[in-house]
Amino acid sequence: MLEETGLDYERVTIDIRDPNVPRDPRFAAASPMGKVPALADGAVGLADSAAICMYLADRYPSCGLAPAVDDPRRGAYLYWMVYTPGVIEPAIAEHLNKMTPNRLSSGWGDFDAMIETLVAGLGDSPWILGDEFSAADVMLGSSAHFMKAFGLLPDVPALEAYRERCMERPACQRALAMETDEV
Repeated sequence: MLEETGLDYERVTIDIRDPNVPRDPRFAAASPMGKVPALADGAVGLADSAAICMYLADRYPSCGLAPAVDDPRRGAYLYWMVYTPGVIEPAIAEHLNKMTPNRLSSGWGDFDAMIETLVAGLGDSPWILGDEFSAADVMLGSSAHFMKAFGLLPDVPALEAYRERCMERPACQRALAMETDEV
């Protein structure tokens, strides 16, 4: 998301696996649960990918990554922004843990419903909101990439094409190159 904004930023590596490593105070303030990613932007600190994406898109509107508050697409944007943490991630966890899905009692439905809804949401559009890429595509594209990497992305041509479009974006390529450099 930071690459998509085009803003200058500093990446800081945080080792969350070793509880004996003292936490940087700014990281601890930004991420009370000690999870990554986390963001510090001046006096603002926050964690969770969806929150970070929404914050950056709203804080820096000139980047053009979110519809304005009074734009009719704003409701769909917000829905898709939280689709990853609210639907995709729980459906994947349920699926991987071989839990019996219950569409009636689970707010995320189940894995199949999650995929069907995402495919229907994309329709014939290149991006989730139509012709314009948004922060919601950062979230959803990352989720599709994750599912592909772990063999969970169903063989749905429209979904695979969407994943490829997201992964081909120059910002995504730069971010992936940074991850490779860290390994």
